[in-house]
Amino acid sequence: MELLEDKMRVWLESAKFVKPASGVYVLYNRSKEPIYIGETDNLEETFTKYVDTNFEGNECKQKTQSYQRVFLENPKEFQTKLIEDFKNETGKMPSCNSEIQLETH
Repeated sequence: MELLEDKMRVWLESAKFVKPASGVYVLYNRSKEPIYIGETDNLEETFTKYVDTNFEGNECKQKTQSYQRVFLENPKEFQTKLIEDFKNETGKMPSCNSEIQLETH
């Protein structure tokens, strides 16, 4: 289930070569199920940190096998919309997102 128009990319191969721009990203597990919908002001910085720290020990995000990303000026609004659309379509949140993260991230 791909959520963005961007092509699906293999996680480690290209994660460090993303532009330092704001955007929204979706992490997928081996079954190509969305496990996390995130937003950042700097995709390069966020992805480099994820790669260098192996998701800071986050076992849920460590299941990442591929990702999609889109560059946007207002990533927070689009992230919220994507999560709401996913929730409406599937009846649940992506497994690594939670209501608390959505409100405080």
